[in-house]
Amino acid sequence: MRIEKNNIVLIEDDLALGSSISELLQLSGFNVSWVVDALKALDYLQNNTPDIIISDLMMPFMDGEELFVKIRQNRQFDTIPFIIITANMDDEVKYRQLKNGVNDYIMKPFKTKELIFKIRNLLNLKRSIEKKFKPDPYSKVTIKLSEKDFITSLNEVLAKNIKSNIGIGELSSQLYISRSTLDKRIRKLTNKNVTQYIREFKLEYAIKLINLGERNIQFLVYETGFNSFSYFSSSFKSYVGLSTRDYIKSLKRTR
Repeated sequence: MRIEKNNIVLIEDDLALGSSISELLQLSGFNVSWVVDALKALDYLQNNTPDIIISDLMMPFMDGEELFVKIRQNRQFDTIPFIIITANMDDEVKYRQLKNGVNDYIMKPFKTKELIFKIRNLLNLKRSIEKKFKPDPYSKVTIKLSEKDFITSLNEVLAKNIKSNIGIGELSSQLYISRSTLDKRIRKLTNKNVTQYIREFKLEYAIKLINLGERNIQFLVYETGFNSFSYFSSSFKSYVGLSTRDYIKSLKRTR
């Protein structure tokens, strides 16, 4: 049985270090595409979607921080785990990367085993999230419009469009009903309007991600398709009664 390997793109301008990391990752069972600067990485990503991105921080032309921001602006790549590697010991630099939304950070010099564990942990978390909450892309969902199955059908459409800013027009189109019928059914069955139902569905998804171990709030914003960090934060606090950070802290205290 053929085991499919995870694909890693490595961005490292130090030729000796890049060669060593690439070789060690390949020996650990990963497919590695190594490029020497951020511009070449962006070219590579135009035609490839890796499972994880590992980038040096200090590089010519464009540093790892700017590269991360550019990549995250593309919805195709906004959930790919991103690890920064650097020799910069400044805590403020490290905190800025993590605040930006970088998934992990590793200091040079580092043990290869540490990097391997970080990679595998991020990939396992991503797989776990996808398995639990993403619909099967190979299953054909038949939309049923009876009241019994309406909420199930509605939730399936929302789940498949979780990262988009789906509105009542697109939602009614995918359910093959009129806007007015959609609004009436949701109000009748949930006592909520369409906008509120969509927003709370996204927030429930965010809560599930947090309960699974996700702690990167910017990642939650991207993953749930909110237009902005501030709108996500205010909506979360209004719905849960706690800010996102306070909710995460409350979980730590109860475990």
